[in-house]
Amino acid sequence: MNERPILLVEDSADDVELTTLALTEAKITNPVVVAWNGVEALDYLLGTGAHAGRDAAEQPVVVLLDIKLPLLSGIDVLRRMREDERTRRTPVVMLTSSKEQVDIAATYDLGANSYVQKPVDFENFVVAARQLGLYWTVLNQPAEGGSPPARNTSTRT
Repeated sequence: MNERPILLVEDSADDVELTTLALTEAKITNPVVVAWNGVEALDYLLGTGAHAGRDAAEQPVVVLLDIKLPLLSGIDVLRRMREDERTRRTPVVMLTSSKEQVDIAATYDLGANSYVQKPVDFENFVVAARQLGLYWTVLNQPAEGGSPPARNTSTRT
């Protein structure tokens, strides 16, 4: 079975290394695709730019999305994801150092599935990444398909 990837959108090489290490230690075998900025993340998700030709109907099992990114913020990435039928239901976990209430509220208002503040110390960071990976790749039950169900347009009599 071909496992759906985890898309990690992160501009810190150290945080990428810690996250992938934690996922590996948790025996999560889903491939991890790294996008280093918001534009690269959208290119991957939508099959454009450097990822032109990628089947955008095949979405990641989860997107781990930082807020503070170069070129396009995580909040802008989330907004664009929720506007597109192909990515509207893709689970998004905001994995960020920000604990600003305005960021938390904005991401939930835009449809984030979870908001996790990155722990500062190494061991706690690894534990958090491991738990996130296990939840989203093993326990979570995703919606079928990437687009919302057809609306019932029939009228009741």
